[in-house]
Amino acid sequence: MDIRALWTAVLAQDEEAIRPFFHPDARVDWVCTNERFTLDEYITANCRYPGSWEGEVERVEEQGEQLVTVTRVWPRDRSFSVHAVSFFRLRGDKVARLEEYWADDGPPPQWRQEMKLGQPLK
Repeated sequence: MDIRALWTAVLAQDEEAIRPFFHPDARVDWVCTNERFTLDEYITANCRYPGSWEGEVERVEEQGEQLVTVTRVWPRDRSFSVHAVSFFRLRGDKVARLEEYWADDGPPPQWRQEMKLGQPLK
């Protein structure tokens, strides 16, 4: 499976391009917001999500029938960014299950800054 092509379709909010990557009975979980979607619901939620989006797949890990991606996503005006960690369970060459964790990017909380803990990654 071309996981980068799937992410291109997702970020473009292109329903026709997304659908062929998935089994018709695929299940999608957005864990951070406690939501489970059928394929049709996932495509609707993704394609009607407000705004226009861009992004970059930063990491891909493959383990048999599972792919894991780390993807940075931002609106076209680049006013903020988020990261998605996505676990794709494949059946053949199509996604049967997708479990995603989305997190806002930003500075550490003030209490950690005041304690001078850690160092920037970049």
